[in-house]
Amino acid sequence: MRLARLLVLLSATLSVPSIAWADATLFIGDATAPTNRTARGFALGAGLLIIGFEFEYSSVVEKIGDASPSLRTGMGNVLFQTPFPILRMQPYFTTGGGVYHESLADISETNFGINNGGGVKISLIGPIRARIDYRVFNLRGSPIEDTVQRWYVGLNLKF
Repeated sequence: MRLARLLVLLSATLSVPSIAWADATLFIGDATAPTNRTARGFALGAGLLIIGFEFEYSSVVEKIGDASPSLRTGMGNVLFQTPFPILRMQPYFTTGGGVYHESLADISETNFGINNGGGVKISLIGPIRARIDYRVFNLRGSPIEDTVQRWYVGLNLKF
């Protein structure tokens, strides 16, 4: 009987129409550890009200003179956000995981990594928003730098 009630409740919840959205972001920013380096990338996301899903690709440039490795990440993330903007801003928290590739000269490592962070999407004009994001990446395996912090600003299109 409890299972039947749970199934009816779950069916009712899933059948209620909700606002779906998708968005795309192009970004540029900065990554740390061991030195500051330029980060560039893009993100594609979709979601329902407070839960969203996102794929993000990022590339951080190598600085051989400073012994700072390049870092490329491809991460799948879950976002938890307000269902609507508050004072034209929509804050969010995110967590996820995926693959990274780190290299410096002839040393390289490809493995799994996780990331946690958050940010805000700021409404500008119509579907165009600014996005400010901060993430901490924890890299598994034997990377040169196992923890990398990254922040970025980006242009976000909501559709």
